[in-house]
Amino acid sequence: MTDSIEGARERAERPEDLSRLVVERLNAGDVDGLVELYETEAVLALPDGVVATGIEEIRAAYARLVADRPVFQPGPQAPALRAGDLALTSSRLPGGTGATVEVARRQPDGTWRWILDQPNVLG
Repeated sequence: MTDSIEGARERAERPEDLSRLVVERLNAGDVDGLVELYETEAVLALPDGVVATGIEEIRAAYARLVADRPVFQPGPQAPALRAGDLALTSSRLPGGTGATVEVARRQPDGTWRWILDQPNVLG
């Protein structure tokens, strides 16, 4: 998804934007766009119990995930809980199969990126 003449991807202006953007980019197979939603030293929990730490491991995890072109549906999102430059975000997975929980941090430019991501806290 592009927003400008230069082709820049939409950025998360609010922490709540991150969940929508991740689903859009997963469905588009946009690995680089997914990586842009995370801080450099972010941590992503993977379904097999492995943890991806840092952008390169997160990139590799998403490359594997989108290789088969799965389709993701957004779930209902809870309002973000904010404390200064930190925000706790959460969504229910479609079909009530679980919930996500993430910690986002406001960046110096005012946008938000995830620093911690647990895609299925109940699974």
